[in-house]
Amino acid sequence: MPLRFVAVAFDKNEIRTARYLAEGVLEARVTLRAELGESVDAGLRAIRSAIRQVLPLDNGVTAVGVSAPGVLDYKRGVLRSLPGFPDWVDVPLQDVLVESLGVPVFVARAADTAVLGEWRFGVGRGVSDLIYIGVNDTLDAGMIFQDQRFTGGNGMGGVVGKLLIECPLLTPEAKVMSLETLLSGETILERARAHLEAGLSAALLDQLGHNPMALTVEVLCDAAKQGDPMAQALLKELGACLGMALIHMMYLFDPSLFVLDGMVQCAGDALLGPMWQTLAARTPVAYRDHARIVLAQLGNDVRLWGALALCLSELGL
Repeated sequence: MPLRFVAVAFDKNEIRTARYLAEGVLEARVTLRAELGESVDAGLRAIRSAIRQVLPLDNGVTAVGVSAPGVLDYKRGVLRSLPGFPDWVDVPLQDVLVESLGVPVFVARAADTAVLGEWRFGVGRGVSDLIYIGVNDTLDAGMIFQDQRFTGGNGMGGVVGKLLIECPLLTPEAKVMSLETLLSGETILERARAHLEAGLSAALLDQLGHNPMALTVEVLCDAAKQGDPMAQALLKELGACLGMALIHMMYLFDPSLFVLDGMVQCAGDALLGPMWQTLAARTPVAYRDHARIVLAQLGNDVRLWGALALCLSELGL
């Protein structure tokens, strides 16, 4: 009988599950809307329901891998906190799912599953040391070193988003900022909306029906590509900051490969050009020559692929 696995990726409003064969063949998938803010019990019921909807008729799966947002204690499978949801504190996610499903369950941070997915099935195949960086609503960053996911001594390490750096984006009142705040869609949209309210892009404001809150990352990126000066200036600053962040990580971790995802893909050269300029000007040759930087390959399913890779890795397959 072939080995089958269920992969789970959930966030604040959505639960996605998929059933794979060990070699990565997709057999079934489901996407459910889920309001985790209703209650912890309701959220856990929704997760269990999404898993059961992709189980085979004989319920024969080898293991379940879960990609979870928030702060996670990987060694115990406990979701320590979920930003924006104060009730989700010290939730024993792994134990709850093992008890209800009766199969091994492995749980990891969203960023850790993303880096596992790209390492096992995506652009990082064959690379022993890599860092994944997803510029999404917040910054997602996960690391593989010597073919092992890096989680630190107590299972909560590798959160490079907490690093503090200086960057041209910062105001005089905030000279340093954490990477996860600085390099996030939420931060760039907040600044862009403030510029719209100040009248710095009348054309874009007209496009949004004079409602700055209608601005999305995708609209901002499109505006930059169409030549909007305000959008281009913001993405230029973000690209320079991303370049500085990569330099910091080169010094600290010396990876062979950086995998960039999220808003970086959407923005294209408007963000990547300034990033490359910053790297060319500031990176020592010894680091620049052996640290490749590429775009992610697996798209929106990277965390599902990573949840499958988590199962395979934990079982030594």
